[in-house]
Amino acid sequence: MQFQNRIQWRSPWTWIPTLYISEGLPYFAVNTLTVLMYVNLGISVADMAFFTGWLYLPWVIKPFWSPFVDLISTKRSWIIAMEAFLAISMACVGFLLPTSHFFASTIVCFWLMAFFSATHDIAADGFYMLDLSPHDQAAFVGVRSTFYRIASVIGQGGLVMLAGHLEKNMPSLPAAWATVFIILSIAFATITVWHTIILPRPATDKPRAGVSASNIIADFGQTFATFFRKKGILPALCFMLLYRLPEAFCIKLVQPFMVAPHSAGGLALSTAEVGFVNGTVGVIALLAGGIAGGLAISRLGLRSCLWPMALALTLPCGLYCVLSMTLPTDFTWICTAVAVEQFGYGFGFSSFMLYLIYFSRGKSATSHYAFCTAFMALGMMLPGMAAGWIHDRLALLNVFGHSGPQGFVNFFWWVMICCLATFAATAMIKVDKGFGKKTE
Repeated sequence: MQFQNRIQWRSPWTWIPTLYISEGLPYFAVNTLTVLMYVNLGISVADMAFFTGWLYLPWVIKPFWSPFVDLISTKRSWIIAMEAFLAISMACVGFLLPTSHFFASTIVCFWLMAFFSATHDIAADGFYMLDLSPHDQAAFVGVRSTFYRIASVIGQGGLVMLAGHLEKNMPSLPAAWATVFIILSIAFATITVWHTIILPRPATDKPRAGVSASNIIADFGQTFATFFRKKGILPALCFMLLYRLPEAFCIKLVQPFMVAPHSAGGLALSTAEVGFVNGTVGVIALLAGGIAGGLAISRLGLRSCLWPMALALTLPCGLYCVLSMTLPTDFTWICTAVAVEQFGYGFGFSSFMLYLIYFSRGKSATSHYAFCTAFMALGMMLPGMAAGWIHDRLALLNVFGHSGPQGFVNFFWWVMICCLATFAATAMIKVDKGFGKKTE
C-alpha cells in the first residue's frame, strides 16, 4: 500500500516520456521501416507500396472505434494491453522474417501492429487528459511532443542505421531485420512492465457510467451527420485529401530511390546512410520547418500563410527530380537536398494541421477533428498504395530521350504535376481573417 501511494505521487516525468515514445515507435515501424525492409528483402516496389499502403487503414478508421475505448475498461488497462500486444506482434515479425512465406505473414503482423498502435494512441491521449490537470496538460504538451519526435528519430534513423550495421555483420538480410524487430519487442515488453508499475490510477479513469453501445452508435451517427453538414464541407474534404498528395506519392518511393543502384536509377546509398539522411538530417529539418511555420502563422495568421506554405510543401519536391536526373555521389549534397525538402514540408504542414482545427470548431469539435485526421490519413493511404504501380508504368516511358533508367525520374516529375492538386485544393478553401494570429 505504501509503495502504491508513492507511485501515485510520482512526477509525470516518470511516465510521459515512455508513453509517447511507445506511441511513436510503432507508427514509424509500420509506416517507415516496412518500406525499406521489404525493398531490401527483394519485394517489388509495386507490391511493397500497395500492401504497406493498407497499413494506414487503422488510423483512417480509428474514430469509428475510439468511443468504445471509453466504454470498456480503463485507459490505463488499454495502454498496458496494447503495449503487450505490440511486443508480441513485433516478436512475431522477427520470427517470421527468415521464413519462405515472410511477406504475407509479416504483412498480417504489421496490420495487427497498426491496429494495436492506433488503439494505444486513443488510450494514451485520453489518459494524458484524465491524469493531468489543465495546467499540467499545458505544461507537458511540449514534453509529449518532444518524446514523440525522439521516437521519430529512433524509428526513422536509429533503427534503420542499426539494420544497416546488422546487414553487414549478419549472415543474411532477413536475419538482420529480424534482429531489429526482436530488439523492438524486448523494448516494448520492458515498457509494458514499466507502465504496469509506474502509471498512476486516476479516480476518473473508469468506464463511462450509464452509457451503452447503442447510445454510442447513436451519438456517433449524429456527430457523423453534423460533420458532413458543416458549411464548406466539400472544399474542406478536397483540401484534406489533396493538399498532401505530392507527399503521399513521394513517401513510398523516396527510400527505394535512395537504396536502388545507379543502374536502376537510384542513389545507391547503404541502409545505414538512408537512416542517417532520413532519421537525423531529415527529422531535424522537419522540426525546424514546423517551428518556423508555427511562428509565421502566429505573426501573420493562417489565411496569409496558406499560399506560401502550399508552395513550401510542394516546390522542394523538385529536388528529387534533380537527384534522380543527376544521380550525385556527394553525400553532403544528398543530405542538403533532403533537408531542404523536409524543412519545406514541415513549414507547409503547419497550415494544414491548423486548418483542421479551424474547420473542426463548434459543437463536437473533438469528434469532428478526429474525422478530419481520418480523412488526412486516407489522403496518404490511397495515393501511397498506387505509387509503386505508377512508378512501374512511368518507367516504360522514355520522356527525356536518353537510354538511362527512367522510372524514378518520371515518377518524381509525376509528383511535381500532382502539386497542381495541392494548389487547387488551397484555392478552394476560405479562412477567417486573423485566425491563428497572435493577439496582443
